[in-house]
Amino acid sequence: MNQIPLSPETEALARRLVWFESPEEALSDTPRFLAYAFARATHEDMKLLRRFMSDDDLREALDRAPPGIIDPRSWAYWNSKLGRYPPPPLPTRGFC
Repeated sequence: MNQIPLSPETEALARRLVWFESPEEALSDTPRFLAYAFARATHEDMKLLRRFMSDDDLREALDRAPPGIIDPRSWAYWNSKLGRYPPPPLPTRGFC
């Protein structure tokens, strides 16, 4: 999976989507960052991210998404948009 570089544009996006962490920390975990993007990003935000991410990268991010970030509607939308219909089950939290 490609890494999202830190630039003024991606820094501003990271500050808005993952406001509780530094942009460097948020962008360091690409699948987690993309999970927040799937749930909260605008069309313009995703156009920026698509400069760095292929469809395969986005599918991998969905496969590796942490539980509890992506809402069911966004999960269905992004899986459908990336050719996965019906979508697989949402990630769930497990007990150790």
